[in-house]
Amino acid sequence: MNWLQLISNKRLGQEERHSLRHDDRSEFKRDSDRLIFSAPFRRLQNKTQVFPLPGSVFVHNRLTHSLEVSTVGMSLGNDVCRMLCERHSELRGTLFEEIGTIVSSACLAHDMGNPPFGHSGEKAIQAFFSEGAGEHLRGCLSPQFWSDITHFEGNANAFRLLTHRFNGRREGGFVLTYSMLASIVKYPHSSLAAGKKGKFGFFATEREYYERIASDLGIRRLSAPDEPLRYARHPLVWLVEAADDICYEIMDLEDAHKLKILSYAEIEQLLLGFFDEETQQHIRQRIIDEQITDDNEKVVYMRSCVIGILEKECAQVFVENEESILKGEFEESLIKHISERQLKAYKQCSEVSVNKIYNSKPVLDVELSGYKIMATLMEQMVQAAVNPWRFYSRQLLQRVSSQYDIGSDDLETRIMAVVDYISGMTDIYALDVYQKINGISLPIV
Repeated sequence: MNWLQLISNKRLGQEERHSLRHDDRSEFKRDSDRLIFSAPFRRLQNKTQVFPLPGSVFVHNRLTHSLEVSTVGMSLGNDVCRMLCERHSELRGTLFEEIGTIVSSACLAHDMGNPPFGHSGEKAIQAFFSEGAGEHLRGCLSPQFWSDITHFEGNANAFRLLTHRFNGRREGGFVLTYSMLASIVKYPHSSLAAGKKGKFGFFATEREYYERIASDLGIRRLSAPDEPLRYARHPLVWLVEAADDICYEIMDLEDAHKLKILSYAEIEQLLLGFFDEETQQHIRQRIIDEQITDDNEKVVYMRSCVIGILEKECAQVFVENEESILKGEFEESLIKHISERQLKAYKQCSEVSVNKIYNSKPVLDVELSGYKIMATLMEQMVQAAVNPWRFYSRQLLQRVSSQYDIGSDDLETRIMAVVDYISGMTDIYALDVYQKINGISLPIV
């Protein structure tokens, strides 16, 4: 793979169109603007990141998380651009110099396909078909479609959301650039190649789009013609992933401190663990010099220091491994290749997160409630899609927006329309629909 081919401002659905522009925005900045002003992006403000939304303490949701990841992604892209332009003079003055904007835009979009209630919502959709009431449908559906829905993945759903032609909408969905779309596909293979982890990058309905993008950008194909489709990652995916890894791990600690799940002493030990003793003393002295007395503000300052060093480390790892990344041979995430001190500290943060945050009562309560809500919605709505002639089914299906092809003659299309509809809900809307269709609440006129 080569950079000059990998970075393209060609748009999916407008490949032959060359319209006149009346402002100075680059095509990649247009991607960012289209995402920020879209309804699916706006709905991220009411989708769970980790903790319940929102109580007396405002914690991160999917929207604030995406904005923070985008900021770190911009820094990663700009740092990599600077270092690689020094190494490869032929990249100067080309579209490569905009990779910071491309990575930033991809970071904005990376969670847009996530269903309500985070990973619990993902599992509920998967389990409905693999072990729940939808299991009996297997014989009625194609093996590829069955594989897609039993491995339902927020990453693949994001690519679908951004590219799919929903019931009359133009081809290309958001009509975004090839390079930006390729940069969000974290697992560039079909669900049939998902393996034990169950991760994949695109549904069969969008396979053609990804193949078109990959062919144009020169992304290396890894699978033989008779094998399930697999590609190497677009190189910028490594930067999007690193920005996400940095933010969710460190920001979850900050939220845990605000919610008093972790003490200040625990947070200080974890965050200062990324630095040697001299730097630790410097950070403590800066806190004193800046007259920061509030523990929350101290955590904010230490957190910013940690994000800064992790961003620099990941950018350096990317540049050092540029050759293997371009060959499609690089393995694992950038964060797993950082310096020994930082990696040890990062792993300690991960262990604490698993033991004290992700298994804390508030988080478990959201996951349990969210799973039940999502499982019930899937059961009711899929049953209606399978039996659309029934009275109650007709009533339920009338709730579905006209943008989804819920009235299709094809069963798989109707089922996918249900998945699209439910996965696009916010947490509160999913709860509201759940209560209404179960007779728990009535609309107030």
